Amino acid sequence: MKNQIYPCLWFDGLGKEASEFYCNLFKDSKITAEFGPVVTFELSGEKFMTLDGGPKFKINPSISFFILCESVEEIDLHWEKLSDDGKVFMPLDKYDWSERYGWIQDKYGVSWQLMLGKYEDVGQKFTPSMLFSGDQLGKADEAIHFYTSVFKDSSITGIMKYSEGEDQKEGLVKHAQFSLNGKVFMMMESEGHEFSMNEAVSIVVSCKDQKEIDYYWDKLTDGGEESMCGWLKDKYGVSWQIVPDNIAELLSDPEKAGRVMQEVLKMRKLDMETMLNA
Repeated sequence: MKNQIYPCLWFDGLGKEASEFYCNLFKDSKITAEFGPVVTFELSGEKFMTLDGGPKFKINPSISFFILCESVEEIDLHWEKLSDDGKVFMPLDKYDWSERYGWIQDKYGVSWQLMLGKYEDVGQKFTPSMLFSGDQLGKADEAIHFYTSVFKDSSITGIMKYSEGEDQKEGLVKHAQFSLNGKVFMMMESEGHEFSMNEAVSIVVSCKDQKEIDYYWDKLTDGGEESMCGWLKDKYGVSWQIVPDNIAELLSDPEKAGRVMQEVLKMRKLDMETMLNA
């Protein structure tokens, strides 16, 4: 069974509101679970999570989400809703790479790249896209090969780089697409940005047993740093949560949830046996 890999968005009290907003915007979407400050939901069948973690971290465009739209009507509708009280980075227009494309930050701070295209070209409606800049500039190619070596059922679809005379330094990654255990990701590099990766957008890896937790924890902390409660930051600054696949069940059990959480708060890497016996 493939690991479930999905994004977690950090909010300060607006997690459920944002989850409901997104579920009302996209077809075939629903909230699937709520426990404590956490909401999990599906957008067109793809899993997301929000966490009300307080004011410590703020979402920025270092990780955005491509939305693949298959008609002009669909892309225009999503653009209208997401632009309400939002901020436009690139206006919805025709570009060299798409007949219709735009980049926007919504009212909750989440960044979306909307593009007209065909679903079969990616196989996902929503695709996390990492933007390397600042201290990580020039490391995107290396990072892609690192991630695809860690996740066993992985592949690189393509890596397109800037050529001499373009608006970015020659050799930087213009656009790349790769998959980790069947989940498609994209990556870009760009000079001149002040924002950098932080915990406000993390990638959750759901593991079937302790062996898998140990494996991903060891691989992704190599050159990076451990945090608490199953969180870590890799050597490129990307935040990950390495969790057991039954964590939602454990934390939604009214009899066990409090005890489980007390144990989790003591841990860096999560220990499944301790959580089960709490």
